[in-house]
Amino acid sequence: MDTNVVYCGDNLEVLPKHIPDESVDLIYIDPPFNSGRNYEVFWGEAQERRAFEDRFGDAQHYLEWMRPRIRELYRVLKPTGSFYYHCDWHASHYVKVELDRIFGFANFQNEIIWYYRGAGLSRRRFARRHDVVLWYTKGKAWHFDADPARQPYAPATVERFSHYIGNVRDGHDFGLQSLNPKGKHPDDVWTDIQPIAPSANARLGYPTQKPPKLLERIILTGSSPNDVVLDAFCGCGTTLEVAATHK
Repeated sequence: MDTNVVYCGDNLEVLPKHIPDESVDLIYIDPPFNSGRNYEVFWGEAQERRAFEDRFGDAQHYLEWMRPRIRELYRVLKPTGSFYYHCDWHASHYVKVELDRIFGFANFQNEIIWYYRGAGLSRRRFARRHDVVLWYTKGKAWHFDADPARQPYAPATVERFSHYIGNVRDGHDFGLQSLNPKGKHPDDVWTDIQPIAPSANARLGYPTQKPPKLLERIILTGSSPNDVVLDAFCGCGTTLEVAATHK
């Protein structure tokens, strides 16, 4: 299979034509969210107008559109591979049920909450400040390396572990415990990554552009060097850029 390739077209047609069975180590997708919005972007120096609708009418139509694409992505994923589906409150609960059916309930690993700051407050409800990334695996074994996502321990934790804390379980005294020098094990709520500001130079004009740090965390924890990474809804190509940089 050719790698470092960008295929232009409907992924439902491209995947069966170009991607063999069980050939991909990690898949990340950031498909339409069924947000009910129209998106418009003026792309590049030529300011070429591109637009798309994220409107499916209801959850059922959205799932019917996504279902064959998810099945194709399941087909191309290796038995040791990982699949990350990025969505938000519009459809995450419906999507999870569909992914449970295709990947298997037991292969659901994490519901990752990406919490971020931003504008657009409503006087009628709590601020909507997070996206959801659903992580599934295909088999009993998969790659996961916590080290690239570790964060510093809280000062109170460092202080508590700096002396004996009476760690006795089932009559066994474990003595003085130590913290991992690389930092604490990452949680499933990510608060340290922020969206790209609308005025930032990194903005390419694509309205749902994701920050590279988000993809770095997924790719570095979820794959090994020289693994094959696939994004079937690659948007402005952040996944491709991050994978190429770190692989």
